[in-house]
Amino acid sequence: MKFKHFAIGLLVMTPFALAHHSFAMFELTKDVAYEGTVMEYRWENPHTHIIVKVDPGAADPSTVGTWDVEGGSTNIMGRQGWTRATFKVGDHVKLVAHPMKDGVTKGASL
Repeated sequence: MKFKHFAIGLLVMTPFALAHHSFAMFELTKDVAYEGTVMEYRWENPHTHIIVKVDPGAADPSTVGTWDVEGGSTNIMGRQGWTRATFKVGDHVKLVAHPMKDGVTKGASL
């Protein structure tokens, strides 16, 4: 199985992303590593999304579950080198994202 490794949290400081809505719902002082399988990859505006399933037995048990990791707009992500073909269903990935403050299984990648 092909492994893809992406550190996503650095996009948080993108001024364009911050200009259109608040990130108050995300714990921006905390980075969490999620390692799992891509269940869905949505290359769409206003935000891209990577749905990742982390199976039991993960290095960090608190990450087990299905996570909706939100990215920037297709324009912003494209400038970072991403495309609609960056991920495929079934890819094994490692993502670093900011978790939601309320613990909902969603992480922010921008």
